[in-house]
Amino acid sequence: MHWLWVIIVGLVVGLLAKLVTPGKDPGGFIITVLLGIAGSIISTFVGEKLGLWGETGLVHFLGSIAGAVVLLLIYGWFKRRNAST
Repeated sequence: MHWLWVIIVGLVVGLLAKLVTPGKDPGGFIITVLLGIAGSIISTFVGEKLGLWGETGLVHFLGSIAGAVVLLLIYGWFKRRNAST
């Protein structure tokens, strides 16, 4: 059940990460949400394994947003780089 919540929160996190990420989004809504889910999953896994936070809480939520923002920035960088070549 914990991972189901990670995915649901990932949907919200993806939308919030898009609001925080500067610039034009090279992907659409679906890409943004999928990157949000991936960021939430990666952040959850890494944060819990390193003992940075527990299964729930505000720090966990903020870490998920940070993970999604990082993935959105990396995705945007690759899209811009490939478009220029």
